[in-house]
Formats: sequence, C-alpha cells, structure tokens
Amino acid sequence: MFATTVIKRCLSENFAGRVALVTGAGGGIGRAVSLMLAQKGSSVVSVDLNESHAAETRKQCETFSGTHLHHQVDVSSKESVTKLFSFIKENYPKPPSIIVNCAGIIRDSFLLEMSEEDFDSVINVNLKGTFLTTQAAVDAMVAGKVEEGSIINLSSISGKIGNIGQCNYASAKHGIESFTRVVAKEAAKHNIRCNCVMPGFVDTQILAPVPQKVMDKIIPQIPLKRIGKPEEIADAICFLSSPRASYITGITLQISGGLFV
Repeated sequence: MFATTVIKRCLSENFAGRVALVTGAGGGIGRAVSLMLAQKGSSVVSVDLNESHAAETRKQCETFSGTHLHHQVDVSSKESVTKLFSFIKENYPKPPSIIVNCAGIIRDSFLLEMSEEDFDSVINVNLKGTFLTTQAAVDAMVAGKVEEGSIINLSSISGKIGNIGQCNYASAKHGIESFTRVVAKEAAKHNIRCNCVMPGFVDTQILAPVPQKVMDKIIPQIPLKRIGKPEEIADAICFLSSPRASYITGITLQISGGLFV
C-alpha cells in the first residue's frame, strides 16, 4: 500500500488537465513558473500588465502540450481582475486550480524622499493585487467545485529583513505572508491550499537597478555565494502546486541560498 501511494504521488507531478494562472508572467520568476508548469502538462494562462511580454511567455509555453493563453491585466484593479476570470471562464471548461501570484513592482526611495504615489502603487500592485487575484480565484474554484486547489504567493527576503529604501516594498511583501496564512485557514475547508515563497536575491529585472558595488557586498554574505536563478524558485513553486505537497498549507518557504535564515 505504501509503495503504491509513493508511486501515485510521484506520477502526480504531471499536471495534465489542470489550468494554471500566473500573474507577472511577462518575465523573471513569473515566466520561469509558466514554462515549468506548461512543461509538466498544465494549460497556462500567462498574465501581465505588459501584454507583449505576456504574449511572449504564452508563445514559449506553446512548445509544450496544453491550451495556453495570455491576457493583459492590471492586478491592482478589481475590474481588470474580474475581466480576467471572465476571459478564463470563456476559454476553459473549469477554473484554474493553480494560482501563482508573481506580479510585483518596486519604487525604491528613502523614507523621507518617498512620494505617497510610489508608496501606494507598490502596495496596490504587490499586496492588493495578490488579494484581488486570490479572492477571485477562490471564488471561481469554489463555484466550479474544483477538487483540489493550490495558491502560491510571492513574498521577498525584503519583507523579512526590511531593506533600506524599500519601506513600501517590504511592507507589501511582509503583508503577503500574513495574508497567505489567513487564506490557508479560510480556504482549507474547500481543499484549497495557500502557501508563500520568499525568494532572496534572484537574477531578475528587479535586481537590475542594484549597483554592482552593492551586489559585490551582498554575495559574500550568501552562504551559497551566488544569487538564485528564476528556475530554482519556479521548481519550488511547482512542488507546492502539486499533490505531493497535499499536506502543506499556510507556510512561507524561504529560498535565499542560506541568507538570513
């Protein structure tokens, strides 16, 4: 019996027949997640504020089987998110059972120099956007009687340590962790799991503004002595999305190369 269970759980890594929605899919971790989920058999809906970037991700997903789509979405707008789920309902017989909230922006500045607009925009996209997408997704999964759902939200090491110049970003990312724990408790009765992934320094566009001299100081502090790859974050997200993680909900998984553990 035990051996049979192990075999079934290993085979369940194949996500054929499942629909996955990835926000912020136009690049970086979002694109890596989209491609990995498509490779594992999911039909992937890649969404991003930049439609051309989302379209490029969809095009790359089409290397693999499944019905892959893309859509332009402003996750900070309830109207935009509502239109997204109407679009999904029109194109798939069932709602997405895998949701990965990767959409995020930075507007870094020191506290005394930060504008209210920059503070609000980061909170609205990173935190409110995660709320709006998750709320719509859980509603769709419950209405569609999805047997098992998995939601993965992206936090950041900044939310744990509070990087200088990121009072807006750190606040949003820390809030996502608490939000995840609440959703995990409320959605459990519907067999929907909700977890959080906390990347450290990863090779994406978010790191682009960081001066090399700053990175030269950070990298030696990382026990593994390097920054992460988007695919390494995507791999963990795919695991948490799979039935192999069926008893994992409400956690924050830190993936930082050992930094600030």
